Amino acid sequence: MKESVAVLGLGKLGSLLVEAFLERGLLETSQIRATVAHEDRAHALSERLGIQVDTDNCAAAGNSEIVLLAVKPFTVAQVCQEISSQLSPGQLVVSVAASVPTDFIESHLQGNIPVVRAMPNTPCGVGAGMTGICPGNHASPSHLETATLLFETVGRTVQVEEKLMNAVTGLSASGPAFIYIILESLAEAGVKVGLSREVATLLAAQTTLGAAQVALTTGHHPALLKDAVTTPAGCTIDGILELEEGKLRVTLIKAVVKAVERAGELLVG
Repeated sequence: MKESVAVLGLGKLGSLLVEAFLERGLLETSQIRATVAHEDRAHALSERLGIQVDTDNCAAAGNSEIVLLAVKPFTVAQVCQEISSQLSPGQLVVSVAASVPTDFIESHLQGNIPVVRAMPNTPCGVGAGMTGICPGNHASPSHLETATLLFETVGRTVQVEEKLMNAVTGLSASGPAFIYIILESLAEAGVKVGLSREVATLLAAQTTLGAAQVALTTGHHPALLKDAVTTPAGCTIDGILELEEGKLRVTLIKAVVKAVERAGELLVG
């Protein structure tokens, strides 16, 4: 990518993305400028990442072709108003602020600034991310292509209607935490039946990775894949019966639904 990028809000997600962009060769350190709220943190991050980090949002945004808005949802309006005079329609704003609609961002910027909304997840840090993307009112197909390139560098992307972006947040952005609980539980089960914690965690993690890879590679419905593992009168069906009795299926569904509902509330606090 030839464009320069300003990352406004170099927090957990912003740092994770910057590190991934650099590690995967999408951007050079000279192409990235970032901001944080405090000078001491700016210095520390600049030293660690090898990029320019300061507290001047206006300077960073005004001198970059792509502005990656990675601030907290409740500060988006303030930051957009702050940088608005520095932006032109020739630039692109890509927002990863959870739950903030593109029209909300556009309403706090002057002129027809192209905005693309994206919702990545933390596995982007190891190149296995999942990002939902949607364009704003002034974003062209080329703007969408540019934003997609950013996130395809660190995983997979899918374009959805904006009304479904909170659903993306609840499923794929919150989802890793739910998967980690399942992974931890599988590892604990391994310890319970005599495996060392290290071996049990390896078995659980690789099994989770492998099952996901099969689903992605084959495109088969998970129920069909489950049936292929479940032999008549075998071990697996007894385990599945325990899962059903424990209501794992409905609990996971309710967890995602609750996360989606909360995503719809973030902007208002």
